[in-house]
Amino acid sequence: MSEIMYSHEVQEMCPVKKGCDHGPAPIPEEGKWIKAKEISDISAYTHGVGWCAPQQGACKLSLNVKNGIIEEALVETIGCSGMTHSAAMAAEILPGKTILEALNTDLVCDAINTAMRELFLQIVYGRSQSAFSEGGLVIGAGMEDLGKGERSMVGTMYGTKEKGVRYLEMTEGYCTRMALDENNEVIGYEFVSLGKMTDFIKKGIEPNEAYKKATGHYGRFAPEDGAVRYIDPRKE
Repeated sequence: MSEIMYSHEVQEMCPVKKGCDHGPAPIPEEGKWIKAKEISDISAYTHGVGWCAPQQGACKLSLNVKNGIIEEALVETIGCSGMTHSAAMAAEILPGKTILEALNTDLVCDAINTAMRELFLQIVYGRSQSAFSEGGLVIGAGMEDLGKGERSMVGTMYGTKEKGVRYLEMTEGYCTRMALDENNEVIGYEFVSLGKMTDFIKKGIEPNEAYKKATGHYGRFAPEDGAVRYIDPRKE
């Protein structure tokens, strides 16, 4: 480290002894109260959301940090085709870095960089998801967050004043039909879980059968529940 330089004015000053020193305020980390002084003092699992400069894309970044080291990274993106490639790079780059290294690493995409910044702030201020979880969350928590099918939970809705709303994608999956009542109001929808369908096909099930097995519905979808009309949200 370079030698610290003092101005002439400071050199001429007499020393005054420092009084009480309480150190940093303790923050909650994995069920413990920690006075964090070094990067290695930080352990947490949490999420950060970022956006790019043109605000055309967004990223949800989830990191599992143990003793200052990123042990697990989950990168979810939406709205920009290029950021998926940046996400692939970030998921490879981040594990093994300290959170300080990660904060100062160019993760290529503005949205991912911003998510890293927001996540860093949460972690170092003790606002993590695992703040009060004794022992924290296991490595693999990111995959568990994705649920069955290991796909991001995405919602895509579209609406116009003239024609009303269209459900395109729900948490459960790709929306195939919307159920309308006698007033043409939405009362339910049908969906296909693309993750489940793909898993079925990988197991050797014929695509048509896999499609049927992965299909479900939500709300009042059956005729006996008041559905009088079904529409394809992409075509009708």
